[in-house]
Amino acid sequence: MKQFGFTLIELIITIAILSFGIIGVYSAFLPIANVQHTMASKVTAVYLAQEGFEIVRNIRDHNPWPAGLAQCSLGCQADYKMTTLKLYNEQSYLNISADGFYSYDQGNPTKFKRKITITQAGSPDVLKVDVLVMWDYNGKPMDFEITTYLYNVK
Repeated sequence: MKQFGFTLIELIITIAILSFGIIGVYSAFLPIANVQHTMASKVTAVYLAQEGFEIVRNIRDHNPWPAGLAQCSLGCQADYKMTTLKLYNEQSYLNISADGFYSYDQGNPTKFKRKITITQAGSPDVLKVDVLVMWDYNGKPMDFEITTYLYNVK
């Protein structure tokens, strides 16, 4: 008499094969998810660094040269609402508002810090601006830095 159906051993073997297949697919997608998260943080850091330089340029355009910029040789912090630079505080993280703007005073805390360093670059009419954005990813410190020069155009 022929019996149709699966035995218990066949069922266990099938489940084991499917489990190995699912684990293989999952392990292939896990690094992709990690890379995606890392890249999103790096893109945000690039944006924050560029914004830091734009803030410094805006302060330069609305103040006498180099007023407000010369005190930042050890580091300053600023956000888009500030009209002057404040001395850098290592404990200050940027916050993000519901509108998507980063500032120090309101919004939800983020993992990003921004340090703006301004030094004289030879000529009295040239300043070197370094913007360093720092964050932590899985216990590993990450950073992104841009350097550019600011000229006295007045």
